[in-house]
Parts: sequence; C-alpha cells; structure tokens
Amino acid sequence: MASIHDDPQGRAGGLAPLCFGRGCRRAALRWLALVLSLIAAAAPADGGDEDRLLEVRDRHGALLLSLPMAEGEGWCLEWNHSVEGFPVLDCYRNRHGRMVLERSHQPDFAAGLGHVPGRGRQVSDGQGGYWIEDIGEPVPGNRYLLRVGALRVNHRLVRGGETTSLSALAAGQRVSIGLRPAPSS
Repeated sequence: MASIHDDPQGRAGGLAPLCFGRGCRRAALRWLALVLSLIAAAAPADGGDEDRLLEVRDRHGALLLSLPMAEGEGWCLEWNHSVEGFPVLDCYRNRHGRMVLERSHQPDFAAGLGHVPGRGRQVSDGQGGYWIEDIGEPVPGNRYLLRVGALRVNHRLVRGGETTSLSALAAGQRVSIGLRPAPSS
C-alpha cells in the first residue's frame, strides 16, 4: 500500500499540488466561503417558515433582549464609527427562518469601511454616503458574536421605530445575536 512516505515530495498518491502562494490561499478561502454560504442558504431552517425570535444573550447565555421577528421582517444593527463618529448600519432580514445580511449603509469610506467587489452592489445614498445593496449573505448558524462598544460607539438594534441600545445593556461585553424559532403556543 502506498503512503505519502513513498513519494519524495510527500505527495499523497503521487498527486501534485494544484497551486502555491498567497494567490492560491486567497482563491481557496474565497471558494470555501462560497461553498459554506451555499450550504447555509440551502440548509432548511428548523421549523419551516414560522416566526422567529431575535435574541441577544450575554457570554453566559443569559437573555438580555428578545424581539419577535416575523417571516420577512427586518432589523438593523447600528453603531457610531469609532473614529469618525457617524452611524453605520448592517441590516438583516428573517428569510424563511434564516438570518440574512441584506444591506449595509456607510456614510464614508472611513477606516474599516468600504465595498468589496462581488459582495452586493454599491449605490449612492444621495447624501455623500452609500448603501451596499443585495448582499444576501446568510449568517452561519443564525447567530454571530459581537463585542459591544461603549456608549460613545452605542451599538443598537433598530426595528421599525424601535431602537434598543446594546451598549446600555452590555458595554464592553461579548454577546451573541441570533435568530431562533419562536416557542409553539
């Protein structure tokens, strides 16, 4: 039986590597990200198209905030840019039980901001800033972790006319923001 030790270059089964260097690594990471997003998009959400709860939990799992989130309903995470101070928005939607990043508003090309070609499309907001529309990225596992900023940064959840300051609840703490099935009545 052959092993990688049978080949002086260490190639398993005598297969040559497909590519080398940073360009290959970046291409492989892009391919992996695409595959994972396709798997996440294709995975059925538990419980079908029923309504969900948008929950914010602290690092110990204690519930800090719970908002009902009907199928098709959206919300945004808004915060003040740590250097420039202007508000930035990442907007999500409950799409068939999946948390999907749909769009992002950025008033400037300040540090850490900007459009990545191939990830949505950039359109003017008519006021010197821009929206990145049609992102359509499902959030893996229907939740993500956030280190909540101080009140100066003021991370907040915005849904319709309601705004809840996460910084007032958990400044400096790691929280999870997730979409989960609403309990059956």
